[in-house]
Amino acid sequence: MSFDRDHAPQPVILPPTTTSQYATDRSDTYANTANPDTMSSPSTDSAFVSRIQIYSTSLPKAYISPICGAGAGLASGIVTCPLDVIKTKLQAQGGFANATRNKSHLLPSSQVYRGIFGTGSTIWREEGLRGMYRGLGPMLMGYLPTWAVYLTVYENTREFYYDKCGSWWIARCYSSLTAGACSTVLTNPIWVIKTRLMSQSSRSTTDGMMRAPWHYTSTLDAAQKMWKAEGIRSFYSGLTPALLGLTHVAVQFPLYEWFKMKFTGYGMGEHPTDGSSHFVGISAATFLSKVCASTATYPHEVIRTRLQTQQRQSNVMSSDGMRSVRRYKGVLHTCKVMLAEEGWRAFYAGIGVNLVRAVPAAMTTMLTYEYLQHGIQELQIEGEKKIKGEGQPV
Repeated sequence: MSFDRDHAPQPVILPPTTTSQYATDRSDTYANTANPDTMSSPSTDSAFVSRIQIYSTSLPKAYISPICGAGAGLASGIVTCPLDVIKTKLQAQGGFANATRNKSHLLPSSQVYRGIFGTGSTIWREEGLRGMYRGLGPMLMGYLPTWAVYLTVYENTREFYYDKCGSWWIARCYSSLTAGACSTVLTNPIWVIKTRLMSQSSRSTTDGMMRAPWHYTSTLDAAQKMWKAEGIRSFYSGLTPALLGLTHVAVQFPLYEWFKMKFTGYGMGEHPTDGSSHFVGISAATFLSKVCASTATYPHEVIRTRLQTQQRQSNVMSSDGMRSVRRYKGVLHTCKVMLAEEGWRAFYAGIGVNLVRAVPAAMTTMLTYEYLQHGIQELQIEGEKKIKGEGQPV
């Protein structure tokens, strides 16, 4: 199928350089660098920095985006984990209500968690600081491959799709969907474990009817119990709504690139030669793109959480000795049950927390990613100059 090439906003292409294999030419910035032969012997610190700069030149360009993306994801996970726990509790609690009783005796759902501050207070009172960071381990484990795979695929397919369809917007959407599908299929088991750890409460929780029908002590313990009790399919619970949720990245990343080019004149991962960081432009682009994407695609996250936080077999005894009843059977059935029992508002349960969590998380992720890209490029250019100044081959 062919498309007429449009003239949508194009990424800024920095002028090529014949002296470096990297995207940014900063030879003018360092034209006045002192000759190493005229410099005094470096201190221990400067020698260490110089060694890092020289070693950075051996880092392949293809590795830069995955490394920066993984680092950005780790930073985001640590900063926003407590809000992610609150969001998960609000999303999942309706699925636990009376789930351990016989279907014919289900009672109207009650709520233990109400709002951001109410949920946070309840978690802090019952579980303390550890409860606020429940699931941090698999979250950090998940961000590394998720962002490494996503950004690698995204950056390597943008031009491929553009050559095929000729549309800047369509190419970015296709790249986002492709990268999202690859990273989602690969990391779904990790996110299921994370969701279950975050949704459970301590054994001292007073309202047993609203407590998750399992108790895991660690990431490894969760994986072992899920494997023994529910099999491999449990690790891919919620995969369908997760794949449907790829519309989120299909909205977010093209918008981010477009907004960043409008505000700064540079595309994703590109930076000016004068050393400007464009903090405000990157922050504004991230804020606007994330709010638009999160608001438009939030219901799929609630459906995914409900599917991930139920045990797959109805005759399985939970870790607390209670019999679990499987309430949801697929995406459409989940929608029907939620709509009938809780109303349309259930599809937006925790959206306030999600926005409070998602926007800072996205800003942390993208700012870290862009600054790491900027820093690595500077290290490599400095390292090249030091190598050439010493007469060594690059």
